[in-house]
Amino acid sequence: MVELCMKWRLVRRALAATGAALACVSAPLHSLHAQRPLAATAQPAVAASVVPANALYVPHRVARGKSWTDFESMLQQLAKADAVFLGEQHDDRGTHALQLAVLEGLARRNVQVVLALEMFERDVQPTLDAYLAGTMPESAFLAQSRPWPNYGPDYRPLVEFAKQKGWPVIASNVPRSVASMVSRGGLSALDTLKASSQAWVAADRQCGPGDKYAKKFGKTMEDMGGHGSAAMPPEMIGRFYEAQCVKDETMAESIVRAFDRYPNAMVVHVAGGFHVEEGLGTVERVERRVKQGATTRKVSDFSVVMFVPTADLDSPKAGAQRHLGDYVVYPIR
Repeated sequence: MVELCMKWRLVRRALAATGAALACVSAPLHSLHAQRPLAATAQPAVAASVVPANALYVPHRVARGKSWTDFESMLQQLAKADAVFLGEQHDDRGTHALQLAVLEGLARRNVQVVLALEMFERDVQPTLDAYLAGTMPESAFLAQSRPWPNYGPDYRPLVEFAKQKGWPVIASNVPRSVASMVSRGGLSALDTLKASSQAWVAADRQCGPGDKYAKKFGKTMEDMGGHGSAAMPPEMIGRFYEAQCVKDETMAESIVRAFDRYPNAMVVHVAGGFHVEEGLGTVERVERRVKQGATTRKVSDFSVVMFVPTADLDSPKAGAQRHLGDYVVYPIR
């Protein structure tokens, strides 16, 4: 049940844009993935500088395949990649501290990085760019960019570190309103979008029901129906999957565009774990575009790092979850 609820946590956050009220009965979960704008009084204070990642150490273990390794060895390998996907549970503070440590470690190795975030939507890219360029104050940036409620403690350090280094930050996701349209009306709902809004959605959308990712998504939803939650009609699961897929396709398109726009940089993409685990979701859609020649840059090295919080660092077994990614990092919860 614990493993099932952990997986449900990932799916529930991935589906937050649909507005569905879903929960794992054995452990009520309160999502921070609502993507509602922060109230004006809740904006984080502007810090004079970014706290160094090494001041935010979190006890953790790192698995690679069937063996244990260490964080620095992982960074040494990640530094060679064209793109690194960091899969997270959105509300785990230790995970976010270690994500900052990844950025800091890449910077120490003189890697130029483009930071791509699921947490910002494509239509706010001009606002994000203005803040990074220093032409917009943080108060205005936060008021206009619809940051997640946990932006201040969890994602602000990543953005501020990128700003400090002069790295671009990509708002990679589809607007929540568009994902909600698909969850209610299916992919055909996208035909009703105004021409000005079409740019916020991936042009190439392959969201059929037969691939491994779709089956995994449907199976997870069905499993939830067998553990105390009301069973969902198949057509509803299908629409929810299409909304999930549209997000993955859009994030993948955003990443591939960054390959050409920043030819000498690595893309580090931060997203909910379900979007990237097992190299599915966003990852496989990036690979598909690369194989189809969507980028003129030669890219081939993709690494998936899954963060799986644990209450006991002695309980994870190296290799037990090696299917989730190239590395599995266990931060102490």
